[in-house]
Amino acid sequence: MTVTLQRTQNDGAGAQSSPLGLSLSDRMRWVLFLFIAASGILALVDRQIISVLKPTIAAEMNWTDDDYGTLGAWFQGATAVALLVAGRLVDKFGVKWANPISVFSWSIVAVIHGWAFSLSQFVAARVGLGVTEAAVTPTQIKTIATIFPPHMRSTGVGLSNAIASMGAITAPFIIPFIAIPFGWRGAYVIAGILGVVWAAAWIFATRNVEFHDTGTVNAKTEQTGSSIFRERSTWAIAGAKALSDSTWWLMLFWMPDFLNRQFGLVGADIAPPLAIAYTGAAIGSIFSGTIASHFLQRGVSVNKVRKVAMFISATLVLPLPLALQADSPTMAALILAGVLAAHQGFSTNLFALITDVTDKPRIGRMTSLGVFSGNIGGMVTLKVAGLVLTAGLGYMPLFMFAAVSYLLALIWIHLWLPTIRQVEQDTANVMPASLH
Repeated sequence: MTVTLQRTQNDGAGAQSSPLGLSLSDRMRWVLFLFIAASGILALVDRQIISVLKPTIAAEMNWTDDDYGTLGAWFQGATAVALLVAGRLVDKFGVKWANPISVFSWSIVAVIHGWAFSLSQFVAARVGLGVTEAAVTPTQIKTIATIFPPHMRSTGVGLSNAIASMGAITAPFIIPFIAIPFGWRGAYVIAGILGVVWAAAWIFATRNVEFHDTGTVNAKTEQTGSSIFRERSTWAIAGAKALSDSTWWLMLFWMPDFLNRQFGLVGADIAPPLAIAYTGAAIGSIFSGTIASHFLQRGVSVNKVRKVAMFISATLVLPLPLALQADSPTMAALILAGVLAAHQGFSTNLFALITDVTDKPRIGRMTSLGVFSGNIGGMVTLKVAGLVLTAGLGYMPLFMFAAVSYLLALIWIHLWLPTIRQVEQDTANVMPASLH
C-alpha cells in the first residue's frame, strides 16, 4: 500500500488531518520523524569528533590554535557556499531522495577523514564534510514541514533539536570509548558506516510513501513574480541566523577547548561537563517547541508566540561571561547549559518562523539561505576565536559578544518583520522595488 501526503477529503482510520488537508498516519509520521532526528545525531557526531578528540588529534598533527580555528572556518565556509545550491536541490528532489543522498554523501566523507595525514588533507576533508552536510538542515526543516500540520511544526523542530542534543550528550562519552581501541581515525570510519546504514534504511522505509512536496509555490506569490530575495522575511531570517548561529558554532567548536584551558580537562574527563551543557540544549529544544505549539493551538498570534519566545531565550544567554568566573567544571557547565538551552529555544522558533512565512515548495531554499547566513557568521567567529586566543586575550571578548548576539538578532527580526503572519493566511511581506 502506498502512503501519500496529499490533499484528501477523508483522512481514513489512523490518519491525522491538518489545516492544509494533509493526510498521514500517526505511526508513519513519527517513524519518519525518528529517521530525521537520527540523521541529525549522525551529522552532529561527524562534526563533533574533531572537537571531542581535539587534544589527541592536534598533538598528532601538530596543530596550533590558529590551525584549529582555520579548520573550523574552512568547514563553515564550505557549508555556506554549498548552501547556496543545497536548498534548491532539496526542493527539486523532495525529502524522499534528498534525505538518503545527503546522509550517504557526508558519511563517505567522514570515512575519508581517517586517511588525512597533513593539515592540508584535513582541510580538504573538512571542506568535503561542509559541502555534503549543507543539506542537513534544509532537508530536516522541509521534512518536518511536510509531515506535520502547521501548529505542530514548532514541536517537530524542538523535538528534533532535542534528540540531536541528546546525541551531543552521548557523543563525548561514546567517541573516546571508540577511539581507545580504534583511534580517532577509526572513530570517523565507524561514524561513516552508520550513516550509510541509515541511508539504506530510509530508502526501504519510504519505498511506499509519496510526499508530494515539490509542487508550485503559493498562487499569490507566483502572480506577483516575487523573488525570495525581495521578501522581508528572507532578510529577517538571514540576519538573525548570522548573529545567533555565531554563538552556537563558538560553543560547539570551542567548548571542549574552553574546558581544557579553564580546568585542564582532557579526553573522557571532558564528557561529564559537556553532557551537562548539552542536556540544557535538549531541555531548551523540548520546552520551546511544545510551549510554542501549545499557545499557537490556543489561538495566540504567531507574531506574539515567536517574538516572546525568542526574547525570553535571548535574555537567558546574558550570563555567559560568568562561566569564566566559575570555580569548577560543573558550575561552568551549568552556565553553558543555560546558554545552550536558550540558543535552542531561539533557534527552534526561528526555524519554525521559516515554515510560518514560506510556501512549502520553497522551504528548502529559505532554510538554506538562513543556514548559509548562520554559517558565514560561524565561519567568521571561529576564525576570530582562533586569532583572539592565539593573541592571549582569552575567552572573555568572545563570550561578551555571544551574550548579546541573540538580543541583536531579535531586534533585527522586529525591524524587518514588525508583524509576523503565516503564509497560509497572508503571503510573506514583499520588499518594495526601491529596497531590493
